[in-house]
Amino acid sequence: MASNPWLFPAPTYRTLDTNWDTDEDAPGPRCAHTLTAVAPTKTHGPRLILFGGATAIEGGSSSAPGIRLAGVTNSVHSYDVLTGKWTRIRPAGEPPSPRAAHAAAAVGTMVVFQGGIGPAGHSTDDIYVLDMTNDRFKWHRVVVQGQGPGPRYGHVMDLVAQRYLVTVSGYDGKRVLSDAWVLDTAQKPYVWQRLNPEGDQPSARTYATASARSDGMFLLCGGRDSSGAPLADAYGLLLHRNGQWEWTLAPGVSPSPRYQHAAVFVGARLHVTGGALRGGRAIEGEAAIAVLDTAAGVWLDRNGLVTSSRTSKGRGEHDASLELMRRCRHASASVGVRIYIHGGLRGDIVLDDFLLAENSPSLSDVSSPMLTSERASNLSTPRFGQPTLSTHVMTSDGGLGSPQSGGQSMDKNSFEKLREASAAEAEAATAVWQAAQAASAIPAEETSVSDDNSPVAETASDASDNEADVRLHPRAVVVAKETVGNLAGMVRQLSLDQFENESRRMIPSNNDLSYPTKKFARQRSPQGLHKKIISTLLRPRNWKAPANRRFFLDSYEVGELCYAAEQIFMQEPTVLQLKAPVKVFGDLHGQFGDLMRLFDEYGFPSTAGDITYIDYLFLGDYVDRGQHSLETITLLLALKIEYPENVHLIRGNHEAADINALFGFRLECIERMGENDGIWAWTRFNQLFNCLPLAALIEKKIICMHGGIGRSINSVEQIEKLERPITMDAGSIILMDLLWSDPTENDSVEGLRPNARGPGLVTFGPDRVTDFCKKNKLQLIIRAHECVMDGFERFAQGQLITLFSATNYCGTANNAGAILVIGRGLVIVPKLIHPLPPPMQSPETSPERVADDSWMQELNIQRPPTPTRGRPQPDHDRSSLAYI
Repeated sequence: MASNPWLFPAPTYRTLDTNWDTDEDAPGPRCAHTLTAVAPTKTHGPRLILFGGATAIEGGSSSAPGIRLAGVTNSVHSYDVLTGKWTRIRPAGEPPSPRAAHAAAAVGTMVVFQGGIGPAGHSTDDIYVLDMTNDRFKWHRVVVQGQGPGPRYGHVMDLVAQRYLVTVSGYDGKRVLSDAWVLDTAQKPYVWQRLNPEGDQPSARTYATASARSDGMFLLCGGRDSSGAPLADAYGLLLHRNGQWEWTLAPGVSPSPRYQHAAVFVGARLHVTGGALRGGRAIEGEAAIAVLDTAAGVWLDRNGLVTSSRTSKGRGEHDASLELMRRCRHASASVGVRIYIHGGLRGDIVLDDFLLAENSPSLSDVSSPMLTSERASNLSTPRFGQPTLSTHVMTSDGGLGSPQSGGQSMDKNSFEKLREASAAEAEAATAVWQAAQAASAIPAEETSVSDDNSPVAETASDASDNEADVRLHPRAVVVAKETVGNLAGMVRQLSLDQFENESRRMIPSNNDLSYPTKKFARQRSPQGLHKKIISTLLRPRNWKAPANRRFFLDSYEVGELCYAAEQIFMQEPTVLQLKAPVKVFGDLHGQFGDLMRLFDEYGFPSTAGDITYIDYLFLGDYVDRGQHSLETITLLLALKIEYPENVHLIRGNHEAADINALFGFRLECIERMGENDGIWAWTRFNQLFNCLPLAALIEKKIICMHGGIGRSINSVEQIEKLERPITMDAGSIILMDLLWSDPTENDSVEGLRPNARGPGLVTFGPDRVTDFCKKNKLQLIIRAHECVMDGFERFAQGQLITLFSATNYCGTANNAGAILVIGRGLVIVPKLIHPLPPPMQSPETSPERVADDSWMQELNIQRPPTPTRGRPQPDHDRSSLAYI
């Protein structure tokens, strides 16, 4: 069966031809070595550094117990990515001893080595740094103070958040280890600290792999346990903002347990290759090449989604490319979208071949650390709470070093250069791409190493007819309805054809009341207020509605929060210009519990979540109807202040005083903050609402708005010309259409029709959608504003999607809630949650619940929602509040 392109299968590897000047420059056969990608410098493009390893084996075949590595070396070879040339380098200073099964990590233009085993036994746990700054290769030995991980081999190490050297597991000659250690390069004196992470602890293991994602997640994969059994699990190690580390078990089914394999991240996809099973038997067949997509939480092989282990040869038995990957103890690295593999062991043969595969940029939701996007480069900025590497200098005695001929200490500028090199990776991306284009030795089809967000790549794509088109994924991600038993919280995928309720849309309308704008003196926002709100409310897994409905902020704090957010909104354009990947949310309507559920199931905006590699866009209607409008709007504003370039809010029709005075927000402010403070806060929130942006463009191909294009909007420029702050009564017909109009009932109803929401409002047909997209060179409209049964609904043959994120709207609709995840390749995946069942306890045992419910019921009895499309509709007066 042919591969399904929607499943983003693992890539195929091929042999890469390389060149060298002399035989000594060629690395030759090698196993148990390291291959590390090094960032480009001002004078040199990206390089791969090959170090150490064994050049031969003793003891027969690899399956025989007691196999011994021979010819262990400490030679260093550099591979120039742009020219395809190997060169042996001989750095100045004292080199590390010959070793294999060691660990290595790149920091800017330096490579850090630690541990391993050689002819003399275990290597010390000293840190050796290969400094390539200014193309002057030099070894530095850094003796770290205090107790450290100790001599070990078969362990893993990488740099997390451009600051922390993390090493995990391994073998110390007596036992298999499970410990984790971290060295903070921004703290002096430099010491190893043993971690005690929370969460699911991985078992002891050796010969695992680990790679750090560009947003800071350290992923441990596979390995061999103390009994010699290969492992199939994977664990992510995360650093929370409070300084606590946490292990999290990765989801999905691995194609095979394995050890002595290789793994490296490209974006959000961990590319895993080769490896051995119990007894040293090499992994064969489809399981030899796998990808763990950490954004989707699934394992993939070349045929797509993996649902069970595939340790047998399977149908890939005679595939030459799979036979190529039958190896262990090899080394891998990535540059841009390319994955490189060198050497390894196949049976009793030490390999010297060099392999290449490419992961399409459209499949990566995290920027590559080598050719990084602007978003990835923000990791090193204070905005994310990730300090850059310290400019202090590591020395053997813990002090500031000076250059010495022996290379025993770190010279004064080395780690400063290391820090600068890390921060300069983003700046170097453009230069590298230009150099790659200018290098005649690289064929045109092999120069696609730039991320989609690279400035040069973006310019080139603007003039290309081969850009990725917007596509709706044929399957949606759904959290199972069951809340008890073994199926609780299970995530599955459903074909879009299975959504029987997609056309059942709820049709609510308008009552326009003007209001005076209250003037406030501008005040400086107190430092830490938004952080206090985030720490109090951003609790996806354990948030509970407060028993006491008194809101935790006072009116002064609300004013400070609104002022700080307002300054950001007014610096933004009326139509936001966004880059994919983006996570899009529809109406929330004060249903804060649903927002937390969506965050819990599909990621949340935090450095411990996914904010560093995906933006968040909210389409309005944050308040009214639900019980927790205050929590909803304050958390979103706090997140906007914390992540101003990654969290985006646009305006909905309920972000207007004449509407939210009637549908619950004003009443909630008064009841939860007191009459005087409540009215003041409600008025201040509405002043801020007048400053919200009104639409968003994603990659100049998708426009997002709250309502629709109505009768008056024919171009994006019309929206861009609306000046803010703007009230509903001052916004003319364009603002009214933008926030209030709806699509017609179905694709067969074209043109403009009266809208059941009220006089003066319209619905627009699929012909209007097609014309608008064509005129503005757009491929999709995403809008909210209407409750739909499955949380999302297609219209105009897929050119428009309606999105609604609140479940069981007004306590009666029983609808699902959804978000849309737009990947970098502009593939859109709907992700759903179902309504929660009624509480198990009776109202008598939960007085706070019945209080909340009675408040909700009273509001919605006074202002009932309209019924779902397709169901009988009661005879309401069109001018009644039921149509809003």
